Amino acid sequence: MTVTKYSANGNDFIIFHAQQKQNRSELAKKLCHRQNGVGADGMVVLLPHPDYDFEWEFYNADGSRAAMCGNASRAVAHYAIEKGISRDDKAEFLTGAGVIRATINGLYVVSDMVKPHILDRTIEAFGEQWWLIDSGVPHLVTFRDSLEAFDVEQMRSLREQYNANVNIAAIEDGDLYVRTYERGVEDETLACGTGMVACYIRAHVEGTLGDMVRVFPKSGDELYVSHDEGVYRFGGQVTKTFIAETLI
Repeated sequence: MTVTKYSANGNDFIIFHAQQKQNRSELAKKLCHRQNGVGADGMVVLLPHPDYDFEWEFYNADGSRAAMCGNASRAVAHYAIEKGISRDDKAEFLTGAGVIRATINGLYVVSDMVKPHILDRTIEAFGEQWWLIDSGVPHLVTFRDSLEAFDVEQMRSLREQYNANVNIAAIEDGDLYVRTYERGVEDETLACGTGMVACYIRAHVEGTLGDMVRVFPKSGDELYVSHDEGVYRFGGQVTKTFIAETLI
């Protein structure tokens, strides 16, 4: 089978399209394996849909399913344009969290995110206040003065307790900086789109950030998150790394 590898600011994905739904968890684990497969944080399968350009099946590297992934939404939109699945530099597709609408301008892709839900603003853990926000998938968010310290065991403990991704964020000179421990990868990743959006949502609601900001994940890449008439948008460049034929 032929697959395409994309990187969205360090968050990498294996993408292909198929005609039928099926359980591809084992395939995802094999293809996403860093040593014995293609290697990726996740795998996305595009499937036909009667009302939208397509719908997706999203798998984490461990084979688990996820409803939504912000970075993957941008990579998949670019893939869909290139394959003629979507047209006119726009993509509209169905995820497990709802419909995503994306605009593609070369390698720069902006996704309109699904409506978020603030689930809890009162979580106290490890001496910090956390918010639990569903920005397509659940994220714990706390703000610190510095992101230098990232305790993976602490993050893993919170991930297991709340079954959520875990983010630490900081604001510096009006820019947002984020580090994320991701479910399904079970480690820190170089970038997490829904995590960056969740951190922005908390800051925006608390009034510490305006309607458009630059955001920098661990990869150091520059992305943008904005809020306009109730819609949160997430934009940045994607990279088509390679196309490969796999025997797995």
